[in-house]
Amino acid sequence: MKTGLYTLLALLSLTVPAFATVVVNSPSNGGSYSTSVPFSASATTSTCSSGVASMGIYVDNGLDYTVNGTSLNASLNIGQGTHNVVVSEWDYCGGATTTARTITVNAGSGVSVSSPASGATVGSPASFVASATTGCSRGIAAMGVYDNNQLVYVVQGSQMNTQVPLSNGTQNVVVQEWDNCGGAATKGLTLNVNGGKTISAIQGQTGWIQWGELPPVDAVCNPCNGVSWWMGQHQTNVSLSGNATQFTIGGTTPYSDALFSNPIMGQGSTILPDSSHSLVPTLHNFTYDTYVFVTNVNVTQSLEFDINQYPGGGVGLEFGTQCDHLGSGAWDIWNNVEGRWVPTGAPCNLINNGWNHVTLQVQRQSNNDLLYQTITMNGTTYNINQTVAPFQVPASWYGMTVNFQLDGNYNQSANTVYLDNFNVTYN
Repeated sequence: MKTGLYTLLALLSLTVPAFATVVVNSPSNGGSYSTSVPFSASATTSTCSSGVASMGIYVDNGLDYTVNGTSLNASLNIGQGTHNVVVSEWDYCGGATTTARTITVNAGSGVSVSSPASGATVGSPASFVASATTGCSRGIAAMGVYDNNQLVYVVQGSQMNTQVPLSNGTQNVVVQEWDNCGGAATKGLTLNVNGGKTISAIQGQTGWIQWGELPPVDAVCNPCNGVSWWMGQHQTNVSLSGNATQFTIGGTTPYSDALFSNPIMGQGSTILPDSSHSLVPTLHNFTYDTYVFVTNVNVTQSLEFDINQYPGGGVGLEFGTQCDHLGSGAWDIWNNVEGRWVPTGAPCNLINNGWNHVTLQVQRQSNNDLLYQTITMNGTTYNINQTVAPFQVPASWYGMTVNFQLDGNYNQSANTVYLDNFNVTYN
């Protein structure tokens, strides 16, 4: 019995075939694509002990792409029409295996990315604004973002407007659309990602300074006749983290303001004094991120969020951004040379009796110009991309401050808001 069993097993082992395979993840067979067709595939072999040497892509019997190794990720520009494509592997023993696909290329399909621009330096998360078109009669199914060949974000539909976390360093990022006919289109970007460092929970930090501002010139004063204000830290009743800060304004003089400021770096800072003057001049990218609880939108004239940088040499940069809620109903940015607000056209729609998430991304350019990049409110990102020159300050000024300002309305009605999870990221 044993002899017969061993003989049977030996015969079975001789008849077990050895395999080489090519697995093609993209394109799909019968899929419809834009002129830039994404290819993703991998190969294995058990017929050659030395393994897979390289892989390649044939388009209509012509070899268009090769790469060493057991996998490939590439986008090939292919003309409009129906095409036969073959993905092949070649092993070190002289063998080869293929997998074929039939695809349709429709020049009406594509991905357009308005932010960020390829080659840009961005923080993390980075603002992505993109849209897609397709020749598929059933439309776009979804869009996504790949970071280092890993899918990190997906949204349904043909529009993308969001913040996407990215890995630090120089990254090859791909924005892709998938249509309802099995096709896809991509747009590749090269981004320099510097996630930077973060100062967290600034609303609960020490070092806050407070002033009033009276119209028409809005000169700071403390005390001030006609405007009152109050700041109370470490609030738990209205809070996301258990450590919110309450800001209140009142008084008798219409359109008076309350300004709250914290020197987070440099002179007067209890957070990062930077006494060696070695940090602030090196910083160029800033993200102001906070949650604001608005108790009464009907008396909230405007909310202002500022980042001020003084890197030395008499250079001043005031990145001022305000939600002009009861005025234009839109976001404004500050021209610190001309001393005036500049409308952006981006709407500012506050949630009443609830938390509003505000994220501002700005950059000090190499010539010290101020670049307002994006405003994100409650999940919607608006591209600003407006540049302003710096202004002159006393040469002794050095450091960085952040401001929050609460503006009074025509009746100087009493008003209260809360800040929580107030973070600034810098690099």
